[in-house]
Amino acid sequence: MSLLHLAVSLPFLGALLIPLIHYYNKRIHPGYFALLVPVAAAVLLLMSGQVSQSVKWMPRIGLNLDFRMDGISLLFCLLITVIGALVVFYSIHYLSSREQLGHFYTYLLLFMGAMLGVVLSDNVLSLYLFWELTSISSFLLIAFWHHKEKSLQGALKSMLITVFGGLMLLGGLLTLVSIAHTFSIREMVMQADVLQQSPLFTTAMVFILLAAFTKSAQFPFHIWLPDAMEAPTPVSAYLHSATMVKAGVYLIARFTPLFALSAQWIYIVTFIGAITLFWASFNAVKQQDLKGVLAYSTISQLGLMMTLLGVGGLGVYYNNQPVFYAAIAACVFHIFNHASFKGALFMVVGIIDHETGTRDLKKLSGLLQLMPVTFTAAIIGALSMAGVPPFNGFLSKEMFLTSMFDSKSGLFHGPSLVLLLSLVIIGSLLTFIYSVKLLKDLFFGGPPSVDKHVHEAPLLLLLSPLLMVTVVVFTGLFPNILTPMIDSAGQAILNKHVAPLHISHWHGVNPALVTTLLIFAAGTALIFTYQQWAPIYSVQRPNWTFNYVYEKLLAAAESISYRLNNKVITAGIRSHLLLVFSALIVMTVVLLLQAPFNFGSWHLSEVRSFELILVVLILIATFMVIVAKSRLFSIIMLSAIGYAVGLFFVFFNAPDLALTQLTIETISTALFLMCFYHLPKLSRYEETMPFKLTNAVIAVGVGAVVTVIALMAYGHRFSPSITEYYIKHVYDLAHGKNMVNVILVDFRGFDTLFESTVLGIAGIGIYTLIKLRDSKEVNHEQTKK
Repeated sequence: MSLLHLAVSLPFLGALLIPLIHYYNKRIHPGYFALLVPVAAAVLLLMSGQVSQSVKWMPRIGLNLDFRMDGISLLFCLLITVIGALVVFYSIHYLSSREQLGHFYTYLLLFMGAMLGVVLSDNVLSLYLFWELTSISSFLLIAFWHHKEKSLQGALKSMLITVFGGLMLLGGLLTLVSIAHTFSIREMVMQADVLQQSPLFTTAMVFILLAAFTKSAQFPFHIWLPDAMEAPTPVSAYLHSATMVKAGVYLIARFTPLFALSAQWIYIVTFIGAITLFWASFNAVKQQDLKGVLAYSTISQLGLMMTLLGVGGLGVYYNNQPVFYAAIAACVFHIFNHASFKGALFMVVGIIDHETGTRDLKKLSGLLQLMPVTFTAAIIGALSMAGVPPFNGFLSKEMFLTSMFDSKSGLFHGPSLVLLLSLVIIGSLLTFIYSVKLLKDLFFGGPPSVDKHVHEAPLLLLLSPLLMVTVVVFTGLFPNILTPMIDSAGQAILNKHVAPLHISHWHGVNPALVTTLLIFAAGTALIFTYQQWAPIYSVQRPNWTFNYVYEKLLAAAESISYRLNNKVITAGIRSHLLLVFSALIVMTVVLLLQAPFNFGSWHLSEVRSFELILVVLILIATFMVIVAKSRLFSIIMLSAIGYAVGLFFVFFNAPDLALTQLTIETISTALFLMCFYHLPKLSRYEETMPFKLTNAVIAVGVGAVVTVIALMAYGHRFSPSITEYYIKHVYDLAHGKNMVNVILVDFRGFDTLFESTVLGIAGIGIYTLIKLRDSKEVNHEQTKK
């Protein structure tokens, strides 16, 4: 096994072993065992280098574990493993020992392995497999506190929206496969010019965009992320700041060289990102829950990354990457920066919730003196998010603004440029407001209104966020230490060689600097006058929100499902058969009308008189079953039909089939007589049943359809009959003399095995029901006594 495959396998192996270790060893916290997994995976990934490695899995359907490590994959792998290690260490001291820790670390490692698979997969089928696994594992993590109704609702919402995106991803990837005739993303990118000429290019593009937008909580699919904040804080710090929500960003980055040849791709990615940045920032300002502020801030930052990828796609569109490379570099840089400062902020919020017992900003204030170390981590993370120097967030924000102003030399000009700049500048202003306002409301003012005695958190709980804000400061002061990684990732995204990047705090007086100064001035004024303009948020009514639309759609879907279930599923076997047989008739008739057909050539033997007599007997017996007034008479008529069929086998020189048929018919008749004796009487045998025209039409239609299909199949034989093979080899291969038995037991042994298994399961189910009924009757009798 290669190093890449081993690194991806480690989290899944840990997910299997850690619950067992925790079950048999309660003295050592399972988090310490889980901590070894991301550390070991990070070492293996760094040792592997930028390579492509493949393991055959299901080659016949094209599903192989083809992993490729390049610049963008390496960046995400380091985020997944290194921040994963910090989150695991943080969770050890955050979660109570009374929690289901074995389950927690199982879900967390499952998610870690799935994310590694997503960013390393070059095979589109394995990419989809890991993509859906991230949705499933994140659902389990969000619903970890399943005793809380909000946790279950948040998990359900995230599952519905992201799995919808997963279905879109599958459609987009399979569409690309049908055009490119390859499962490799790298080979698809190499055929970008050819793929663009396909009429299915736009369809694949729309599907991929929907998948990315749902996963990265882009407008209007952003509504799942705030509700997902009901998960434990370590989950929020890991999934919703550093990894899962950036999977959509990764998908857009990976397919930029392919789809950025289209102007529609650039416009959609850019403006959806800009709208998301503006709308989420606007909503973040009014939030009163600490996690709510961070949730909407995460959405806004993801919108910023999408906007950068859209503008950076101009480098592909114009085949002149140096002009727009700054946008791609800014996106890569901000992915790293956001993971560092937002992960720290989530952990800080968890510490505050842990020590004060609340996340309500109305109750929290004046924590500066009570929690000075926590304040230090919070102010570094928040100011970096606000884009204040000298932290790393300032540098990527300046690169972002510069790229937006430079977009005028591309597709954006006139009204589109004005709209884009308006959205990103107002969004950046609101980002500054909610970041600084969070610090002001949380750490300044009077003492907090909480029942707990507030004090600083233990050092071990503070260690992870302090390490992350140290990275924020260090990479802010020395940003060029990251330029090799940024350049490598940028080259992987554009699929072209780019000039080396140089990052500095001072770029001279330019539009980006002037805009930043105006944002600082206007933002500070708006923060201190918040009460005067806050009523603007009351304009939006509760039934004008996307959450309201989601809830109404979900309620309507549930209502329709219940009604459909009551009318179809629980309506009885007649309704089921009616639907199945009606579909058979309609599909067959439509097919026969659309395509010319004939009954082919028949080779019929002469019909003998005794065969006609048997046919008449079977028809008479069948009619008598329908009109019979007693079960005994119905059983006799059914037996007559079975024995008549057995006689047909005798006349057609198939004594083994005849023996089997007669034996089974005898056993079936005996069993029927034994069972029906104990069944209650049915109204059918006590009163006249009304004639049902629907039943008659369906019965005649099915008979006609099956007859037509059988005649057409008989008249069109495209290969010789298998009969000769059985006749030739029944003795030498199976060593049997009864051909029917040999076919059932040897040649089609698996069919027989599965049929027997089904019968066995049915028997166990019937036995269980009988025993349950007996136990209820016994309990009832005891209660009466």
